[in-house]
Amino acid sequence: MEDFMVEDRIRDPTRTERASISQPASAPVRRSDDTPLLSDAAELPASSNPNPSSSTAASLDTHINPTFPKSPLKERSGSAFSTPSSSHTSYSDRFIPSRTGSHLSTFALLERSPTGAYSTPSSDGREDGAAAYSMLLRTELFGPDVASTISSSSSEKLPTARELKFSPMSPNKNIFRFKTDLRSGSTSTKPESPYSLSPVGVDSALAGTLSSPRKAPRKIPRSPYKVLDAPALQDDFYLNLVDWSSHNVLSVGLGTCVYLWSACTSKVTKLCDLGPDDTVCSVGWTQRGTYLAVGTNLGGVQIWDAQRCKKVRTMGGHRTRVGTLAWGSHILSSGSRDRSILQRDIRVQADFVNKLTGHKSEVCGLKWSYDDRELASGGNDNQLFVWGQQGTQPMLKFSEHTAAVKAIAWSPHQHGLLASGGGTADRCIRFWNTATSSHLSCVDTGSQVCNLVWSKNVNELVSTHGYSQNQIIVWRYPAMSKLATLTGHTFRVLYLAISPDGQTIVTGAGDETLRFWTVFPSLSSQVVKLFSYQHATCIQ
Repeated sequence: MEDFMVEDRIRDPTRTERASISQPASAPVRRSDDTPLLSDAAELPASSNPNPSSSTAASLDTHINPTFPKSPLKERSGSAFSTPSSSHTSYSDRFIPSRTGSHLSTFALLERSPTGAYSTPSSDGREDGAAAYSMLLRTELFGPDVASTISSSSSEKLPTARELKFSPMSPNKNIFRFKTDLRSGSTSTKPESPYSLSPVGVDSALAGTLSSPRKAPRKIPRSPYKVLDAPALQDDFYLNLVDWSSHNVLSVGLGTCVYLWSACTSKVTKLCDLGPDDTVCSVGWTQRGTYLAVGTNLGGVQIWDAQRCKKVRTMGGHRTRVGTLAWGSHILSSGSRDRSILQRDIRVQADFVNKLTGHKSEVCGLKWSYDDRELASGGNDNQLFVWGQQGTQPMLKFSEHTAAVKAIAWSPHQHGLLASGGGTADRCIRFWNTATSSHLSCVDTGSQVCNLVWSKNVNELVSTHGYSQNQIIVWRYPAMSKLATLTGHTFRVLYLAISPDGQTIVTGAGDETLRFWTVFPSLSSQVVKLFSYQHATCIQ
């Protein structure tokens, strides 16, 4: 009698559904508003079942392999409150949910075989996948230590739905026997994570994948958005004939003349003409972008007011051509083929205040650091020197390059980080730390390095090249991975300048063209990304 009552309590409600669907049913008792009475279900007559074991088998059969009508929810709602015509059913006072649509293999149940030992049934591919998913979910929720403890303590496999159907079940045992979590004996002293309420642990193997999706690489256009003709643009490695001002005006030296091109209005203005006896060898804007210095083939340096198109001053001191210029705050440095560097203070009447000697060949590269404390110079003698604000001797000497050093760039992101590039026999970009006087790294580019410029918006730089590929390469520092390789020039890319917003570069070559490329992101987008990252960090 006790067995019968236990079996009657666990009877699946779907068995009653079959009976009500197969037998004619009377209309349910309804209120005046045509709503079924919920209390009527408790007043239904009970039916006896002389064979409880067969009822259990039928109930399990219905539980594992249910048969539903076309609209199970609608039909189930109607039959639950219908009154059978002849059968008597006894209802339990507790709610037993239907697990028809559940995968029992994911509940970590233990089932004994008829011999009393735990069975190790073979599972199909679906159950193996469910077990793997269950293990992954357990690892993410409770950590790898708990998951490994449970796996090692229970070597048996989970019972399949087929075995639950045919395995004998004792009434005095629990129907579902769950594995226990053996955490009490754990000796782990690992502190509890403040993110323990998160479904993904901080130290999870998948945490980085789930919380930090892989960032898509930035797309850099492979073609220039503008090309300008530059007739008479010289193909000379030692000259510097292009510069871009902070007022968004591009200066170009073409033969004996200097032209200004406004990036805002595309207007071209002829600034000066040196005459038939001289040529332009270098140009350089002041930091404020109002004055332009012009180095000539005869060794002179002219200062021009760009807004009024008027020459302000002419300074001498060099015996031969001035191939490179660099502005500090109020100091103009000029490098010449006569192997000297002259420091000119435009606030005094003297042509120069200091003369720096040390190079044994033509000075072809000059660049002041962003704090105006250090001046880097490169020469055709394969030397790279670093000078201070005062003194006539270099503070640092680097001799690792094996060709002329024209390409020089200071990093705006790290104090004392200097990049330099060598010529055809060298082909390398080298990085230096002037604070520690150390050589950091070297990258072989495969071709002559003509120019370098560092982005102000992101930690990336651009290099232009000559023999033999004439390409433009965008690098990510410090990994020095190539983000893009731009081609189009048919001669060496000898000239390079960057726009004041830090997004666009202009390149010039002996093919007498100027090409404009968008290679860097805007500063505003980087600020938004930084704010988003900081906001996410605060939320965490």
